[in-house]
Amino acid sequence: MAQVGRYRFLTIAVVFHLIYIYSIFSIYFVSPVVHGMREHRLENQEAPAKRLVLFVGDGLRADKAFQSFPDPDPANRGLEEAKVPRPLAPFLRSRVLEHGTFGVSHTRVPTESRPGHVALIAGLYEDVSAVTTGWKLNPVHFDSVFNRSRHTWSWGSPDILPMFEQGAVPGRVYADTYDAEAEDNSKDAWVLDTWVFDKVKALFAEAKTNATLNAELRQDKNVFFLHLLGLDTTGHSHRPFSWQYLHNIQIVDQGVREMTELIEQFYDDGKTAFVFTADHGMSDWGSHGDGHPDNTRTPLIAWGSGIPAPVVNKSGVARGHEDGFSSDWALEHVQRHDVAQADVAALMAYLAGLAFPTNSVGELPLSYLDTDLKTKAEALLVNAQEILEMYHVKEDLKRSTELRYKPFPGLGDETHSVEYRVSQIRKSIDTGGADDAIRQSQELIQLGLQGLRYLQTYDWLFLRTLITFGYLGWIAFALTTVIDLHVLHGNSKTVRTLSSEIIFSSILVVLYSVLFKQQSPWIYYAYAFFPVLFWEEVWARLPAIKQGGKVLFANVNSPADIVSLSLSTLGFFGLLVALGESYFTREIYTVCYLLASSWPIFYGETFMKKNYGAVFSWIVSCTFMSTFTLLPANKAESLSNIMCGGALMLAVGVLYMAFKALNDISSSDSERASTKTGIVSTIIYGAQTGLVALAMIVTRSSVIKLRAREGLGPGNLYVGWFTLLTSLILPSAYPRHANRHYLQRLIVIFLQFAPTFIILTISYEGLFYFSFCFCLFSWMRLEHRVYLHISNSPGKAAVVANPLKLAVAAASHRLAGSKKGGYRSLTLADARIALFFFFLIQSAFFSASNIASVSSFSLDAVYRLVPIFDPFSQGALLMLKLMVPFAALSATFGLLNRRLGVAPSALFMVVMAVSDVMTLSFFYKVKDEGSWLDIGTTISHFVIASLLGVFVAGLELVSESIIGGVEFEDEEIKEHTNGYANGKAGVKLPDAKDAIKQT
Repeated sequence: MAQVGRYRFLTIAVVFHLIYIYSIFSIYFVSPVVHGMREHRLENQEAPAKRLVLFVGDGLRADKAFQSFPDPDPANRGLEEAKVPRPLAPFLRSRVLEHGTFGVSHTRVPTESRPGHVALIAGLYEDVSAVTTGWKLNPVHFDSVFNRSRHTWSWGSPDILPMFEQGAVPGRVYADTYDAEAEDNSKDAWVLDTWVFDKVKALFAEAKTNATLNAELRQDKNVFFLHLLGLDTTGHSHRPFSWQYLHNIQIVDQGVREMTELIEQFYDDGKTAFVFTADHGMSDWGSHGDGHPDNTRTPLIAWGSGIPAPVVNKSGVARGHEDGFSSDWALEHVQRHDVAQADVAALMAYLAGLAFPTNSVGELPLSYLDTDLKTKAEALLVNAQEILEMYHVKEDLKRSTELRYKPFPGLGDETHSVEYRVSQIRKSIDTGGADDAIRQSQELIQLGLQGLRYLQTYDWLFLRTLITFGYLGWIAFALTTVIDLHVLHGNSKTVRTLSSEIIFSSILVVLYSVLFKQQSPWIYYAYAFFPVLFWEEVWARLPAIKQGGKVLFANVNSPADIVSLSLSTLGFFGLLVALGESYFTREIYTVCYLLASSWPIFYGETFMKKNYGAVFSWIVSCTFMSTFTLLPANKAESLSNIMCGGALMLAVGVLYMAFKALNDISSSDSERASTKTGIVSTIIYGAQTGLVALAMIVTRSSVIKLRAREGLGPGNLYVGWFTLLTSLILPSAYPRHANRHYLQRLIVIFLQFAPTFIILTISYEGLFYFSFCFCLFSWMRLEHRVYLHISNSPGKAAVVANPLKLAVAAASHRLAGSKKGGYRSLTLADARIALFFFFLIQSAFFSASNIASVSSFSLDAVYRLVPIFDPFSQGALLMLKLMVPFAALSATFGLLNRRLGVAPSALFMVVMAVSDVMTLSFFYKVKDEGSWLDIGTTISHFVIASLLGVFVAGLELVSESIIGGVEFEDEEIKEHTNGYANGKAGVKLPDAKDAIKQT
């Protein structure tokens, strides 16, 4: 590879990290969907039910469905009897107590509507990577209960129903959806549920006059699906403990009762089975997506034809309540039957007499079947055969591509073959040993699932090895590039021999041959390419590494130097470890900030006295920042906190305008020569400050209206969008030569994003933005003072010279160096600055939220701009809010690079290399089984850590565009000469620019 320049390095960094992020999906989350399986159904048995009705209360938590609360109905508010706690779903509760079977259905991550419904209706746990293909109208091809039915009628959300309609046999699934605009989070959401109930009533009313429809409805194997989105929408807007959410439960319960009575009256044959459940739960702060138990536990109630009556223990606590989760439901005397969410699909298929969906991994929950043991045994055997059919198809695919395939030991020989085991189960059923047949079938199902797991993880070792060498190669390559560009300034040469080229080329050819034989996806070739590319480049630059090492460690001679370096290295990696743990414990940032506040002490009393202003602001800003990670990441809306943060931002704008006005008054005539430019700049400053005030006004109005459920009028929406977009665009209107001073540029950037952090905040995020920017400014100033202190420390000849001459010389040298493109070399001390920057990146992620948890982001704020449910635009606004602190961080770090005289990309490159030490650690911590909370958390951690590489590369480019044209000369000379001028009272110092010209 030719010498790697700055932009080529950034391009490689972005491409490598984006490709390698996908590696966890290639390894841990390969799609379970295959095709070509035969269908399996229970033959020669009358179906328990002629039809099935599925109710899904989207976003309904299991505990809220069964707990007792005071009556939340607004019509009864104020009545004494309404204050008495009572079950909110009396009809569903009556099914549990008298007519059916109930339990908790446990979902998997991501706890979102699409994968939840896929698990319920298709019986498969869709891999996480499928969400990236679009969970709305881009379904993967999979079989489902709906597709196996004679006819399915469904009503509900346009985000869910179409994917089952499009994925089924044409004409088999009828989907009736309301308009997307109906999902308005600024209005009462239970109207979505009443819309569904009204549509069902209309269908059966029409059947009385439509003979064709009547005949279709009276056929067997029909399915009715009612998707009830009101709970989910209400929970997002008001939280699941709000009266609105609890009242929505009452509305759903009333609707389910009406639908049950309507359908039973229409058919009047007692052959309808009913299933009520939810796709996912909801956290206390109104979100879902991760694996928190509140998101994964949903209610499951089944009643009607084919469902047994409840098992009641009159003398004590019934089975199933051992975990204590249902202790406050007053149902401990009724046996609880928990299932995995995919098991519901198998249950519905059995009840309606349908073939099991061919992609289903659900196990038929026998406790929900009202039949004899023999029938249960036969049904479970068919269930096992369906799962094993999937295993056979997957095994045949794997065997056809592997060089040396090794079969799954549990099903790999004649004694343990599927055929032998099925014959033994059949023999037990025929001889009356139904219990033994059930036990054997359950074991066979588990073996089938283990076999599927074995095939799913077959390539793990090979792929993990590739990815590990890729990340290690990147770290080595990045550090080598830093040494070459910013320590040796590109003066090193690569050394490639014929033998080394043959060796590395041969490794790549062998890897590609294996991948070609195995018919691997194209991305696997990229996984194999990067390790060879990086390690070949590192090998070719070994002389540069040795030479750079001599330069970096030139001053490490004495034992004291070695000890100091060793301690610094331990501290460096200690902080990296702490940052890794901070993904689990946010309070680590509090400790780190408090320790960082004492950092200036290490430079001595003289330094602190001389730079007391910078030191004081640093201590104060660190103290402010240390408080945020002690606050809860999952916040409730607080208008007072929003306004307080906005007031601080507004104060910054007003105070700076006053400062600028006073400065203009005291400036000389020559400095006021460009009057037109100054007037335009002042007007834009005023407009930016005014937009902050406007953001506060419109946000307050929107919050009040949303709380009152009045709906956002066009005025709030238009003004909100105008304020947000104008604040982001307005800085581009500044005259070309305005705001050259670094402080002016920072204020412009601060005000540019202030309205964003008012409109899109729900609590203390605005206070965080103010404190974070204050901390960045203090850090930049203090780092520069430390650099000057070290540069002019005793022992250097420069210290005895006139400070003014030193300042002029330094400024002129920097100007000359900049024109020539020259910068100083990096030193070991710069590693600390890079580490501080890396710490601040992590702090920007975690101080105001917990980005590792999807559920820590509330949608309350985005409803002020997008009240209609739209996951992509709402997600984009959340991402904008998340990115704002990094714009300020990139600008500050870019300015610091300039002040320290290092190349723009130098410290960014160091950070990109260091960050992947943490990424590789998280790569091996990714889980695809176990508790849902662990799975979701480990995925989030790896993706965040890996994206940091891309993010830092982007920050450098953003920094370059933001701080272009900024000047420091006057500021630097003032800092150098301040002490000298104080000591020489009455001596007039020459103008800084004139001094530079004279030099």
